[in-house]
Amino acid sequence: VVVESRRWHIQPRVKQRHALIRRIIRPLRQRGGRLLSRPLVEVGAAAPAAHMFVFYYAVLSEVSPPTALSPFAAAAITGGNPFRTTMISWKYVTPAFVVPFIFTLDPRGMAILLQGPVVEVLWVSLSAALGVAALAAGLGGWIRGPLSIVERVIALVAAVLLFIPEPLTTVVGAAGFGIVTGVHWTRIGRQTG
Repeated sequence: VVVESRRWHIQPRVKQRHALIRRIIRPLRQRGGRLLSRPLVEVGAAAPAAHMFVFYYAVLSEVSPPTALSPFAAAAITGGNPFRTTMISWKYVTPAFVVPFIFTLDPRGMAILLQGPVVEVLWVSLSAALGVAALAAGLGGWIRGPLSIVERVIALVAAVLLFIPEPLTTVVGAAGFGIVTGVHWTRIGRQTG
């Protein structure tokens, strides 16, 4: 009976605390996008890019520490270690953290947001996709098998070049990643064959 009475007294306090937190958080969440995107626009980013930058990182907050709600939920469902699951998921999502800088830092990067001529949209989107693949290969250290240190470094440099929406850097980055991939497949093919 004593436990029941304590439980009854705690619940109204918890509900009051949650109501107070909701009253504080809701306006911040509603105004946060405007507050955070305004400095990006003042620095020279296009308004759609600035708002998408804020939205993109708000979505990625589900995966990244310190909150990492999605990996913690996945660990609870599967019975895994939540901290290990968080760090592994963060490793897999690391290339995604670079993408917003493509459309924020350079006006040509707006093509990723489907703003611009069709050819430019295809060019920038393809180079960004190759850049993400090169960054994932360089950070993860794996394409068809384990990458050597030299292949990883070249893949990372190629990724950086692919993320710059300039035709020359895109071609050099794509060639570098193509060479790494070709050499890697040949080396792995010889080892397995």
